[in-house]
Amino acid sequence: MTDGLAGLRPAKRQVPPHPYLCGASMKYQLEIAKRRSFAIISHPDAGKTTLTEKFLLFGGAIQVAGAVKSNKIKKHATSDFMEIERQRGISVATSVMSFEYKGTLINLLDTPGHKDFAEDTYRTLTAVDSVILVVDSVNGVEEQTRRLMEVCRMRDTPVIVFINKMDRDGKNRFDLLEEIEKELTIRLHPMTWPINSGKDFKGVYNMADQSLLLFRAGTRADEDTLQIASLADPVLEHKLGEKDAQQLREDAELVEGVYGALNVEEYLQAKVAPVFFGSAINNFGVKEMLDTFIRIAPTPRSRMSTTRPVGVQEDKMSGFVFKIHANLDPKHRDRIAFFRICAGKFERNKYYHHVRLDKDVRFSNPYSFMARDKSIIEDAYAGDVVGLFDTGNFKIGDTLTEGEDFYFTGIPSFSPEIFKEVVNKDPLKTKQLEKGLLQLTDEGVAQLFTQFGGNKKIIGCVGELQFEVIQYRLLHEYGASVVFNTMPFYKACWLTATDPAKLIDFLRFKQANAAEDKDGHPVYLAQSEWFLNTEITNNPDIQFHFTSEIHK
Repeated sequence: MTDGLAGLRPAKRQVPPHPYLCGASMKYQLEIAKRRSFAIISHPDAGKTTLTEKFLLFGGAIQVAGAVKSNKIKKHATSDFMEIERQRGISVATSVMSFEYKGTLINLLDTPGHKDFAEDTYRTLTAVDSVILVVDSVNGVEEQTRRLMEVCRMRDTPVIVFINKMDRDGKNRFDLLEEIEKELTIRLHPMTWPINSGKDFKGVYNMADQSLLLFRAGTRADEDTLQIASLADPVLEHKLGEKDAQQLREDAELVEGVYGALNVEEYLQAKVAPVFFGSAINNFGVKEMLDTFIRIAPTPRSRMSTTRPVGVQEDKMSGFVFKIHANLDPKHRDRIAFFRICAGKFERNKYYHHVRLDKDVRFSNPYSFMARDKSIIEDAYAGDVVGLFDTGNFKIGDTLTEGEDFYFTGIPSFSPEIFKEVVNKDPLKTKQLEKGLLQLTDEGVAQLFTQFGGNKKIIGCVGELQFEVIQYRLLHEYGASVVFNTMPFYKACWLTATDPAKLIDFLRFKQANAAEDKDGHPVYLAQSEWFLNTEITNNPDIQFHFTSEIHK
């Protein structure tokens, strides 16, 4: 039997009823309790990838951090593995990294910070149980931060906030907290408190255990942590100076009076966000946040499917594909599906039911990830993310089970914002282009539409940078050279109708604006908001949908 989906066999037709166990099974309770799966999100350049590396250093997953500050072409960040990422110095793909810290198995998903890759980040948030949001203390809340928090609120995802770059001159700390609460519509709860900022930054006070962390640029040693009996301790004057010691006492009294003790249950319900201050590049304030994270962050949670709730402690394995990456290793032209396990135990070489294909499949080489590095695993549990070698049979949202037919919900494709026709510059490479377009759009960073009445291929993306990445990857990974012509479309809407004849008539009449997505579903490409509203009003028998999830 070869690897991946080559291990196909006819699916069993008779599936025994699988009642929802409501968490009654305790078979894998200890494994589930050990796991934390989270994503780091931020606006570009807030320090997300740097923070990721510091976590990996603490977990012993890497020994030396990459050069994040300067030139990523020569020395790149651990989690940025695509060539174009190293050239541009940005993350454009979601990296998955697993490591252990103090007996906890952490699955960390480092998401694209760039707004043009927002949809990849949105889907990644469906695969995690909590997030750490990085805010730049100099720039405060930025556009992408708002958009990401909207997705977190939609899913009631617990959030921890890390206010980064405290060693740079930035906003007043009280003003910054007020701005975050107002802009992101979430209550904050400071867990540490900074002593000055910029060139005067002296460290943070850990309010939970009354310890003082003293800042020295470029170091983070144990002797920098000073335990004090209380803020009245005269050692504060000795370490901070009289003025700063008094300011810390006043700030801490005010903060404790306003916020009190952290209500962990409110954090788990996404009603309040713990806040930490620090400097990721200097590895300062990171350990305190990581220690709190493994203590309070949620363990893997139960999830909804199209037929029933799926309890995290059910015995039978189930999970979904939230990302696909072609050519993770360009030398081998491999294709990896990132698979989040939602329940049960995943085992190497065991057959699982591929719901959409109605086939049973097995995987001889499932991977766990440390950025680029892959290691074969024998088993994995709810909360884990594994890489499955794929021969082209997986799509985002695909579900594997132990026989039951359902899909996990909440993994949609959103309407793109920019549409461009693909023009092939080399007709001799048509086959390579077709393969490249299908594989790259399977990854979810862009969507592929074919216009009715012709073979015109249209790529839909959230931002311009995606087109640059697609063009680069088509040339370097598939040998296909293309240019893009901008199309005058504003939004893509998926169409359904109770009367198929009316939908067919509409598509024929609106042929210039009609297309189908790569799965063959009809789509209306509207030129403007006015045109879209007009068509919705004039066609009450046709439903216009702004995500593709209706086809699940």
